[in-house]
Amino acid sequence: MPSKSEVEPEAIGIDIGGTNLRAARVAAGGEILQRLAERTVAEPLALVDRLAEMIDRLDSPAVGSIGIGVPGRVDALRGEVLSGGYVDLSSVPLASVLAERTGKRIFVDNDCNMALVGEMAVGAARGSANVAMLTIGTGIGGAVALEGRVLRGRRSAGQFGHVTVDVGGLPCACGRRGCVETTSSGTALGRHIREAGLPADITAGQLLGLRLDGDRQAEAVIRAWAEPLRAAIDSLVAAFDPALVLLGGGLGKAAEVALQTVPALSAWYQCPVAAATLGDDAGVIGAALAGRREAGP
Repeated sequence: MPSKSEVEPEAIGIDIGGTNLRAARVAAGGEILQRLAERTVAEPLALVDRLAEMIDRLDSPAVGSIGIGVPGRVDALRGEVLSGGYVDLSSVPLASVLAERTGKRIFVDNDCNMALVGEMAVGAARGSANVAMLTIGTGIGGAVALEGRVLRGRRSAGQFGHVTVDVGGLPCACGRRGCVETTSSGTALGRHIREAGLPADITAGQLLGLRLDGDRQAEAVIRAWAEPLRAAIDSLVAAFDPALVLLGGGLGKAAEVALQTVPALSAWYQCPVAAATLGDDAGVIGAALAGRREAGP
């Protein structure tokens, strides 16, 4: 029987979403060995309890570290969640509490940073060193890697959901107005659909199909959703000049298709835009790999 030191190192990756909690035990090469999914709970301590239970169910002798992706602003160096939003863990010392409860090394970072790590390791950005990413779901997350490393600034760079696209626009949870999250997130798409008088259960894919059939209402909704997103992407390209812009999250693929109707108008901002390929697995794979690298094997 191999000793613990001879066992292939594994890590647990956790992705905290506004609707779902996803967790997986992941091999060193990014292969998912076991996965779990639970509903997100809003109360912070109840959420920590649920995370600890999921970790216990996934744990194995080969697991030495745990990476956790959290929406919003995170100080990865200190392991502190700085902001609330849809899931508010800013009142909880998440890394230290879970380290004490699990006996594992814990690394906490922004969820989109984790997804980008996953896509660069085994997904659509594999082989690319300079990548910007937007994750489009309940809200909009963001991350950028320059020369192969995630950019964190002083504490929490990459809050691209809060790029301003309309200075007189709707109020945002961050305290400003007209952030791209207010125009081009999944929540915003639902609002555009309601305002157009379309059925509330219509999907982005159905809207795109109706647009191709010449439906003017669908066309108007898609443009209202995609045009501000294009403006935000142009700003990111101007700031970082990435080789690739990735769109992830539950609506990443639909957004990539929708953007084809609103191409960049200036040659300065031409940059390939692609849908992420790992889907819901990007966050857990990236969290596990980042946790193993940052917190130790």
